[in-house]
This record gives sequence, structure tokens and C-alpha cells, in this order.
Amino acid sequence: MSRSFSEFDTILTLCEDEHRRLVLAVFAEQQRSLTVDDLTKLIVRHDHPAPLTEVSGEIVTRIKIGLHHAHIPKLEAAGLVEYDSERQLVEPTAEFDRIEPHISAILGADPELATPLWNERSARVTESNEEGEWTY
Repeated sequence: MSRSFSEFDTILTLCEDEHRRLVLAVFAEQQRSLTVDDLTKLIVRHDHPAPLTEVSGEIVTRIKIGLHHAHIPKLEAAGLVEYDSERQLVEPTAEFDRIEPHISAILGADPELATPLWNERSARVTESNEEGEWTY
């Protein structure tokens, strides 16, 4: 019985951070691998409703660094994702699939997470800012 309490505490801890909740929500929604750039763009679009051209490169870099050094490692340590640093690819694991209903229930209580988070049509839009061009 303590394993289930420990597991639940781990899920709650992982859901404490808004950016991690976004990553978990998009994996629950998409059920497929995404690149670090995809996840960065998702967070930028969520945090900054302005066009990407109006979002500073510093903000984008800060979000990407947060993914690399905090959020992805925590999700990987919990066994929920596998990260291929060479391909910059984050993939949900079978463990994520197993506990996804619990994660989705917690995420469903977050009024900030509008669904769908990932829009295939807008995912193909190209915008550029002073740091370069992004297609998403």
C-alpha cells in the first residue's frame, strides 16, 4: 500500500511545476515522441500569447534550458520519459502510459491547461524572431 502512496506523491510532485504540467499534458494528449524544440514552442505559446516574433530569444532560451536541466531530467528519473540527447527527442514510456489516467485527472483540475494543447494546423506555422526562424 505504501508504494501507491509514494507513487501518488511522486505524481503530485511532478505536477507542481506549470511547465512540467504542460509537458505531461501534451504527452497525455499526443501519446507520441516530441522534440525539445516542440516542447519549448508549446511552453512559449502557452506562456506568451503574442506571436513568436514578439517573444525575446532570452525567454525562449530560459524555457529550453529549464527543460534540459530540470523538467526532462525529473520526468526521466521518475521513469515517465526517455530522452535521446543526440536527437533531442523526448518519448513517453510504458510507465507514463500506465499512470497517465492519474496524471490526466490531476491535470484536468488545472484551469490553465486548455485543450487541445497541440494544434496540428498551427504546428506548421513558421514564425521568426531575432534568433532565427521556427516552424511549428
